[in-house]
Amino acid sequence: MTPLGESEGYWYPPRRNEQPSAVDVLNALREYRASETAMRRRTRTSMAMGETDLLALRYLLEAETAGQEVRPKELAARLGMTSASMTALVDRMASSGYITREPHPSDRRAIILRPTRGADEEVRHTLGNMHGRMIEIAESLSPEETTAVLQFLVRMREAVDAIDVAGD
Repeated sequence: MTPLGESEGYWYPPRRNEQPSAVDVLNALREYRASETAMRRRTRTSMAMGETDLLALRYLLEAETAGQEVRPKELAARLGMTSASMTALVDRMASSGYITREPHPSDRRAIILRPTRGADEEVRHTLGNMHGRMIEIAESLSPEETTAVLQFLVRMREAVDAIDVAGD
């Protein structure tokens, strides 16, 4: 039996030669995804947040960096949440000190959600070293390798996005 993570897997046929194969690439991608999932779980645990809370915070931090204002309705649409669930999420994140509610500058009925400085600092502290290691690895690629990796990942994303649950 081949050890888990080597050349064959549940869906893939046994390896035919010693050269790295498509199956090796898919297994490496699967192992990366498992590591990333574990990292996200550790991050959520260290920040005492759920997955949706962490996604919301990431989106708010990105919007803040881009100079964009985010209303709860926009965040709910982005995360695929109902308004009731969004209200609970905003209440929870505000009481935990991760976000603030601010009046909209031109619509006094609306509010804008903003990440707190403390939330930004905590995310940077928690994930900064890992992101530094990741950018170092990505920057070590040659232009040709960068192009190949980008094309591969875009095509893999398109393949996954094209899955029709009812038909597949």
